[in-house]
Amino acid sequence: MNAMLSHKFNEYNNLYVNGYYSRDRFNFNAEEKYAYQNANASVKWRHIFSPRLTSVYTAGYDHYDYNTIYTENTASAYNLSFEIDQFYAKADFVWYANDKHTIDFGINTLYYDLNPGTYLPEGEESIVMPDYMQKEKAAESAIYIGDCWDITPQFSINAGIRYSMFNVLGPRTFNAYAEGNLPSLTTITDTIQATSGSFKTYHGPEFRLSARYEFADDFSIKAGYNTMRQNIHKLSNTTIMSPTDTWKLSDANIKPQTGSQVAVGLYKNLLGNTMEASIEGYYKNMKNYLDYRSNAELIMNHHIETDVISTEGRAYGVEFMLKKALGKLNGWVSYTYSRTELRQNDSGLYDPVNGGDWYPSDYDKPHEVKLVGNYKFTHRFSFSLNCDYSTGRPITLPVSKYHYAGGEFVYYSDRNQYRIPDFFRMDASFNIEPSHHLTLLIHSSISIGVYNLTGRKNAYSVYYTSEDGRLKGYKLAIFGMPIPYISYNIKF
Repeated sequence: MNAMLSHKFNEYNNLYVNGYYSRDRFNFNAEEKYAYQNANASVKWRHIFSPRLTSVYTAGYDHYDYNTIYTENTASAYNLSFEIDQFYAKADFVWYANDKHTIDFGINTLYYDLNPGTYLPEGEESIVMPDYMQKEKAAESAIYIGDCWDITPQFSINAGIRYSMFNVLGPRTFNAYAEGNLPSLTTITDTIQATSGSFKTYHGPEFRLSARYEFADDFSIKAGYNTMRQNIHKLSNTTIMSPTDTWKLSDANIKPQTGSQVAVGLYKNLLGNTMEASIEGYYKNMKNYLDYRSNAELIMNHHIETDVISTEGRAYGVEFMLKKALGKLNGWVSYTYSRTELRQNDSGLYDPVNGGDWYPSDYDKPHEVKLVGNYKFTHRFSFSLNCDYSTGRPITLPVSKYHYAGGEFVYYSDRNQYRIPDFFRMDASFNIEPSHHLTLLIHSSISIGVYNLTGRKNAYSVYYTSEDGRLKGYKLAIFGMPIPYISYNIKF
């Protein structure tokens, strides 16, 4: 369910209310059930003080949770859940100082309330011991200011600074580890009980600088540089298809992620400004990205800092795009070459992943092609076609078996050395737009289409099972057939 309400009180005040709720449930069989839900709500008030000063005040709430139930073995049947809530408020201002300077500034705050996991027995016959992860809470606040400076009609600069502060809140229990050593169960020196209030603070500035130069009315260049800080980390088990990704707040043992990015692009209008062509390139570096160590346990881990490691990352690429915005036939086509790589180069790590060399991250997809086309038969009737191709994501595979000390073990490849099959999907739809009668109270639109028109069984992952003493691999496809749909929208 998705709803929006806007109301204009007068020329100086506008109110916007948004709400969203979704719940998904699915299962591979009767013994494995998955559910997850999203919800958010926000209220935004836009106020115009004067022709030179405007403001927007926003308050909102976000929620996400998932639930996994396993009952194949009644003795080990369990119910696993995760939950995160966010409350936020912000005030943003734009001041048109003069015809050359536009100043934007503001303040915002965000409160995190995270339940990292609850593990309970499912059914009366289950002997699973209940397990509860301790809650994590934190407050993130920031102030910012920026200036868009039109130096000449052809040349403009946009510069800004944002200062953020992240307070880790109690009550919490956390481990202290021997200085100069990576966190591990053997280097714990103390267990500390933090009371209510802030017991750890991270803060620092974020900078942004961009420039645009217009050589002619139809040809320009843009370049930018920015730094960034991120205080929440995603922990993902990518070998299975389930919504069991969890998030971890920075704390006394895990630092926020930091990074910087530089980008440059060329933009050119063609054929009498009916076509837009662009080429953009970027390079990004990351520090304190969380990747897991070998044999890591990510779910219901009460000391996750002992199984993850701060990892160096880099991402770079180039994108070509050709876009036609006008005419009965419009749309765009793009090709992107991009790489995202990681490296564990901490000198204190005895056995870094892939020997300390760069390796593809889970999101590394070197080649991606997108095609979006729309043909308007009339003002009300149109046909849309979307095509998406990308390189298969990286994966770590078992490559052999070996026997040691009377046991049989599986030997895995270097991390993310292989890839699942390439991805391709085509969607098509026929659209009926609203009537142009302005006096009607309600305007409606309808889309009738097919998702995955070709019925391609795109592999989400590859998994292995032991069958009759042999290790067999299978590709797991979630939507392996065409899926028709009807979408009906009402606007009043």
